[in-house]
Amino acid sequence: MFSEKSAKAGIAFPKGFKAAGVKAGIKKSGNLDLALIYTEKEAAVAGVFTKNAVAAAPVIVDREHIKNGKVHAIVANAGCANACTGEVGLKNAQEMAKLAAKELGCDPYDVLVGSTGIIGVNLPMDKMAAGIKAAAAELSTDGSVNAGNAIITTDTYSKACSCAVQIDGREVRFGAIAKGSGMIQPNMATMLCYISTDANISAPLLQKTLSDIVEVTFNMISVDGDMSTNDTVLVLANGEAGNAEIKEGTEAYKVFYNSLKEICQELSKRIAADGEGATKFLTINVHGTKTFDDAKAIGMSIAKSPLVKTAFFGEDPNWGRVICAVGYAGVDMDPDKTIIKFGNIPVYANGLGAAYDDEALRQVMENHDIVIDVEMGLGDAAATVWSCDFSYEYVKINGEYHT
Repeated sequence: MFSEKSAKAGIAFPKGFKAAGVKAGIKKSGNLDLALIYTEKEAAVAGVFTKNAVAAAPVIVDREHIKNGKVHAIVANAGCANACTGEVGLKNAQEMAKLAAKELGCDPYDVLVGSTGIIGVNLPMDKMAAGIKAAAAELSTDGSVNAGNAIITTDTYSKACSCAVQIDGREVRFGAIAKGSGMIQPNMATMLCYISTDANISAPLLQKTLSDIVEVTFNMISVDGDMSTNDTVLVLANGEAGNAEIKEGTEAYKVFYNSLKEICQELSKRIAADGEGATKFLTINVHGTKTFDDAKAIGMSIAKSPLVKTAFFGEDPNWGRVICAVGYAGVDMDPDKTIIKFGNIPVYANGLGAAYDDEALRQVMENHDIVIDVEMGLGDAAATVWSCDFSYEYVKINGEYHT
């Protein structure tokens, strides 16, 4: 579904969208650090944000701006989270929108903002102003790569993907850029994710759709169990594809829903796999619970366990740490009915460790991608969680990441 060519087009792949990424001097590294995304035709908008009670100024501003249901642009920076910055921070976030609106000829309420980086530091607004002006001048359909690189922090690469589907005989495109590597824990993460589409869909239905999809994608990942102050997922739909307005319950809606879900799921996996210092990508499938929430709780309990994560870093098939995490997940379980598999090899069953081929399991543990299956034997519900290991590098990155 995702091609390398369309991924490079990313957020600017759908008709009517342009993007840019510039060096505004916010990052100490001197790398790209300010992104601008723009659609001349007004777009329906939906957003999902952090559930952290300590929300950053950009989140506060965006929650207010999306109430209108229509926007033209997103401006975002890396290098400074603009979180825990009080009234000054709130005014600065509002000023970001005003500066972009001035350059683009739209209302400030038609601009959404995002920030990521150090908490408790004020934005350098002189640099922001110059950066926004420069980004507006560089907007193009080829600007997605720079825009994606301008929002990353400890990521090893910018996450981007795009696709095209047929809806009502029209080609409908989707594009996205995202960042996320550390402080990754539902409900969402230190994550900025911006998705564009040229589909024709109303803002209320877009919001309902995004909220539903986030629950089974971005809210199913964990790198380190920490919830950020800045988490933001935004979807803009400008209708440039020319399809009839998508209505819930139709075949067109099914195609739209599945396409958006696939993009969100792909980005979720990439964020989890690119966890700070990660050497393993863990897919945790939990089956046979009474409810989805039970399955998610068990998957998250395993994903967040430092002992489980360090065991996989050390390529040690320590199933005891996994069954322990299942046991303290806080949901119904029967140890005698629970089965745990690493790479389809049973390692725990009937309340005891299972006999397994040491060499076969060693090969599983050496892989970068490892699947953990947990069968609970209590019902028909299931959930999948994505995570990674903890390495020495994770400690080094976060020990050196300070103000």
